[in-house]
Amino acid sequence: MHTATRNRAPRAHDAKARHDETHLRSEAVSPPETVPLELTINGARHALRVEPWTSLLDLLREQLHLTGTKKGCDHGQCGACTVLVNGVRINACLALAVSHDGAEITTVEGLAQDGALHPVQQAFIDHDAFQCGYCTPGQICSAVGLLAEGHAHCRDDVREQMSGNLCRCGAYVNIANAVESVRRAQDLAGGNQEEGDTP
Repeated sequence: MHTATRNRAPRAHDAKARHDETHLRSEAVSPPETVPLELTINGARHALRVEPWTSLLDLLREQLHLTGTKKGCDHGQCGACTVLVNGVRINACLALAVSHDGAEITTVEGLAQDGALHPVQQAFIDHDAFQCGYCTPGQICSAVGLLAEGHAHCRDDVREQMSGNLCRCGAYVNIANAVESVRRAQDLAGGNQEEGDTP
C-alpha cells in the first residue's frame, strides 16, 4: 500500500527562526558603515566619518575636495597621488584612510606658507619641470619627502629616489634639475661643501 508523502506547510515560528539566523549571520560579517577618524590635514584638524575601505586618496579628493592630489593608476605605480604622512611620502591610493587615524597629512595645497611657495614648488617653476602638470603635485610632494629624508647626496641619488614618480610627458631632466637645485641649496645652507663645489 503506497502512502503519498505530503510536504508539511512551514510554520510561522520556522520562518521567524530562519529570519533571525540570517540576520545574525549578516550582522557578524558586515563591517560598520562608517568609522570615526581624526586627521590634521595641511595644519587643519578634521573629525571625519569614513567607510572602512576608503582610501586616503579618495578621502582627500572626494570628501575634502583637495584635488591637487591626483588619481593616476590607482595601483601605487605612478606616484601621482603622493602625499606626506607625518613627513613621510606615501602613495595615497594604497593607504586606507582609517589606518592613519591621528596622523598629520600634507598635500600639495599645504606646502606654500604665508603666500610664499615652498622652495621645491618655486624650483619646479624656475626649471620648467612640468608639461601637462598632471604628475606635478605628486612629484613635488615626493621631492619634499626625499629632501627631508636626507639620503640623496647627488643628482644620481635624486633620480633614483624619485623613480617611483612617473612623468608621461618625459620632463625627467628638468624635474631632476629642480630637485637637485633645492638639495644643493640646502647643503650649502647647512655648510656641507660638496666635492667640486666652488666656495
